[in-house]
Amino acid sequence: MKHALVALALAASPAAAQDGLDEMTLVLDWFVNPDHGPIIVADELGYFEDAGLEVEIVAPADPADPPKMAAAGRADLAISYQPQLHLQVSEGLPLKRVGTLVATPLNCLLVLEDGPVKELSDLKDRKVGFSVAGVEEALLSAMLKPAGLTAEDVELVNVNWSLSPALMSGQVDAVIGAYRNFELNQMEIEGVPGRCFYLEEEGVPAYDELVYVANPETMDEDMIARFLEATELGVQYIVNHPQESWEIFKSTSAELDDELNAKAWTDTVPRFALRPAALDPGRYERFERFLVDSGLIDEARPVSDLAMVPEAQ
Repeated sequence: MKHALVALALAASPAAAQDGLDEMTLVLDWFVNPDHGPIIVADELGYFEDAGLEVEIVAPADPADPPKMAAAGRADLAISYQPQLHLQVSEGLPLKRVGTLVATPLNCLLVLEDGPVKELSDLKDRKVGFSVAGVEEALLSAMLKPAGLTAEDVELVNVNWSLSPALMSGQVDAVIGAYRNFELNQMEIEGVPGRCFYLEEEGVPAYDELVYVANPETMDEDMIARFLEATELGVQYIVNHPQESWEIFKSTSAELDDELNAKAWTDTVPRFALRPAALDPGRYERFERFLVDSGLIDEARPVSDLAMVPEAQ
């Protein structure tokens, strides 16, 4: 069953679901890429249909839109990022995490493998590129602290999502916000190898990179539970059959069948959440405190404000 990837603008009168299937809309965080493997594989192998669902998969025109669409009831689910979820909830957006897609950070601080930055202390008086103000600056500050540096010791440069090109061209000496499964591989393919400093090894609390969020007031908990069960089957298939699942994934679009996506697939497989519905409350408590300490939010909220806590927990 081919997945139904549609434009952001949803039709005024959506097509009727197949007989007996419940319609739901999922808005991705970005265009389809290996991070979305469990969703695409679950759809292609019929796991959603087996769960009584017809899932409309929407690629956003603007990556800032998905959580807003879920909060406004224009989507049943959206893919977002745990760090952003904390900020969105503190700003009053009606959202909660209902599941996890990628269960480890993908973000890293990326430098040239043969460049001048061998240790984080080497960043003093150098330029660091970034794309998203706020969280990335806090992450960088936390990484610099053990090296005896602060954000004032580096020059921050907004490179507008052009992370690896800015680094490879020498515009900056490092970039924060690069994904270890994409930019690192992109640089290798370009013949300019890079090296990552991993946030969770450098003073930043570990977090879920990609999470499913929904409006707790309007969501259908039964449909979401079935969706998560189907994607868990997708993850199981990917882990058990990494090559076969890659063949299934890349067959859905010619644009996916290239060297970068193939390398990214291999690097992403071990990072998928094996239990998408499971929640680690401590992980959310620790990151909430980190954001308070960083001055990005005023007070720490209970985990129940950030995530739907399964009854078993």
